[in-house]
Amino acid sequence: MNTPPNNSNNSKNVLNSDVELKGTLKFSGEMTFDGKLDGDINSEGSLNLGDNAVLKGNINVNTVVVRGKINGNVVAREKIEIKAKTEMFGDIRAPKLVIEEGVTFVGKSEVNPNKVAPAAPPPPSPAEAAKLGEPVKAGRF
Repeated sequence: MNTPPNNSNNSKNVLNSDVELKGTLKFSGEMTFDGKLDGDINSEGSLNLGDNAVLKGNINVNTVVVRGKINGNVVAREKIEIKAKTEMFGDIRAPKLVIEEGVTFVGKSEVNPNKVAPAAPPPPSPAEAAKLGEPVKAGRF
């Protein structure tokens, strides 16, 4: 049987639902993970979590399709896609985000495709500061 040479740019790795890991999972290429992980996932590649995936840890990848139960923060350099019935507890950050109907998502999201820096709000006027109960700075000290 002839097998093609292992090219890390298009390698496909699969860890099925009977896999349980503790620690940091690192890979290149593509990874389909459907097991349990107590730890982080770091990669320059693409991650595809299965319906049975249970993850307690952070994800930092290029792209990710999220299914299963996730308790941790997710950062993707390109895109996060959260599929129906996913339970996601943690913050997410990516230039592109897709969330299907039926997702449980508890956390903050930052979606910034153009990498726009947030503008600082102007300081409140003395009248607004008084309404907010903040001390108004007088000209004399």
